[in-house]
Amino acid sequence: MLFDRVLRPAMYRLGGNDAETVHERTVSALERVAAMPPVLRALRRVHGIDAPVTTFGVRFPSPIGLAAGMDKDGRALPAWPALGFGFVEVGTVTRLTQPGNPRPRLFTLPATDGVINRMGFNNSGADALAARLAAQGPLGVPLGISIGKSKAAPLDDAVEDYRYSLRALRPYADYIAINVSSPNTPGLRALQDRGALAALLSALRETTTEPSGDRPPTPLLVKVAPDLTDEALGELLQVCTEHGVSGIIATNTTLSREGVAPAETRLAEEAGGLSGRPLTRRSVQVVRFVHEQTAGALPVIGVGGILGPDDALRMLEAGASLVQLYTGFALHGPGLVRRINRSIAPRR
Repeated sequence: MLFDRVLRPAMYRLGGNDAETVHERTVSALERVAAMPPVLRALRRVHGIDAPVTTFGVRFPSPIGLAAGMDKDGRALPAWPALGFGFVEVGTVTRLTQPGNPRPRLFTLPATDGVINRMGFNNSGADALAARLAAQGPLGVPLGISIGKSKAAPLDDAVEDYRYSLRALRPYADYIAINVSSPNTPGLRALQDRGALAALLSALRETTTEPSGDRPPTPLLVKVAPDLTDEALGELLQVCTEHGVSGIIATNTTLSREGVAPAETRLAEEAGGLSGRPLTRRSVQVVRFVHEQTAGALPVIGVGGILGPDDALRMLEAGASLVQLYTGFALHGPGLVRRINRSIAPRR
């Protein structure tokens, strides 16, 4: 594809060593594409796939989705389905507008086939995203919205912080992802502990049943860290089951540096979460653990280290109902989506 062969390498040349500049130019380019209906139609003819799956009450035209983080503020929404994604997750968004951590905060590790980021939930805020989604209208594929805690909100105020974002964005979401596992917001992962998570889920479940026209309760999914022990993950799953969570997203980025190429050990000293190839094995392990521990009753979206069709198939075989791409797409371009879609189509 033209993007993979020509545009992406050109963006890296123009962006120099600043991976975030490349990311921003990619989203900006797709934002322009999203405003060109003839181009979108042409892309759909090339990348479209019919491999439907229904999970937690939502029908997905294919099980391959875009993970949160790529298009935080929903700027390029119509472009993603045209590139073959069967669903799109925007965010992570917070109640408050926030700039995130100081730059540089995104680092590509080409020899490792990975990325380190410490973005820090940079986004325009829940109200801005709600306004954009209201103007956008229906996307044509399911839309997930990932919500997180504002950095300025103390942990004691986390519940109300999340509830504000949920209320603002619920009318536009086919599901809500609760991000309590990013390593880049101080204290956030403490919300995965039993007591804190139970309080948060209880409040958010109550919020999803508040009157909102004729909308049924919005499915809530919890995104978990790959660094949890089996014991901690088992406790988390028990809390999720007790509070009616609809699914799990496994996994977020890791604080481990296992699997980093020797040539990039110095770069690996950068703070932040690692994604890409070093995460492949662990994310599949977590997906399998969740699937087995819940006897398949709690659907799983598998994400982390999916850089080729075999990786996606292993996720699905481990028990994932859906899978998501981010680092693989960023490093290898939209052709990856097409290759994975082609590999799964005969199996559906």
